[in-house]
Amino acid sequence: MAPKQDGKDDFPWWLLAAGAIALFLAVQIAINDLYSQIFTIVSKGVWITIFVTLVGFALATLFGLLLAVMGLSGSLLARQVARFYVEIIRGIPILVLLFYIAFVGAPGFVIAWNFLMTPLIEAGLIGELLVRDVSLLWRAIIALTIGYSAFISEVFRAGILAVDEGQIEAAKALGLTRLQRFRFIVLPQAIRTILPPLGNDFIAMIKDSSLVSVLGVADLTQMGKVYASGSFRFFETYSIVAYVYLLLTVGLSLGLRALEKRLRRADEERSGGRD
Repeated sequence: MAPKQDGKDDFPWWLLAAGAIALFLAVQIAINDLYSQIFTIVSKGVWITIFVTLVGFALATLFGLLLAVMGLSGSLLARQVARFYVEIIRGIPILVLLFYIAFVGAPGFVIAWNFLMTPLIEAGLIGELLVRDVSLLWRAIIALTIGYSAFISEVFRAGILAVDEGQIEAAKALGLTRLQRFRFIVLPQAIRTILPPLGNDFIAMIKDSSLVSVLGVADLTQMGKVYASGSFRFFETYSIVAYVYLLLTVGLSLGLRALEKRLRRADEERSGGRD
């Protein structure tokens, strides 16, 4: 039997150690010209990393919710399509999916789109709608969206299934439509179950966004790679790259934990009030 832990055992010593390392690197960046130069160059890619993560995660969340609704719908075809998509996409590594979308999917889309639009343009039915190319940045975002939507759909599905069936039946008895039941009954309760794993997926996407560097997108990792290959300062460069990623991921992780505790406390107060 494991020994009972007291409050002292729960003190976040790991966070204290991580903070000390972060403070040391911050001091090095402030006083050391080399670290300061590397940080200035590498940090130029932070905004691309944040943009890719925010846009990709927002699109993946919307698509994942749609897949979850399809997977729980009364239509056999919709359920099978959603299940096929989720199982296939989850079985493909993100890096392979990135290459496939960038070098197969995007060029194929451009060819197919222009093939369909050309007759309409020549007939004068529409204006100039030909697509010349899809930027590497958007190819990367589309790949992350497709890859993460499969995982996020399972998060939504589990959260929706966790809602008490009795409340849904009561909503039916009150005459609420399917959309109203989902909007006012299911989703508000499911979000409390969904939020923690959804936050973890967001943190994971920040790290996986580094994969876009293989396409030459000037994100945080790519900027570090370019500088290190030219200066051969691999230790200093990748220490700064790791430092910036940790600032983003650990900061978000701590914020997510604080939100979870707040929601848990609110649930306990609400249940206590009912008692």
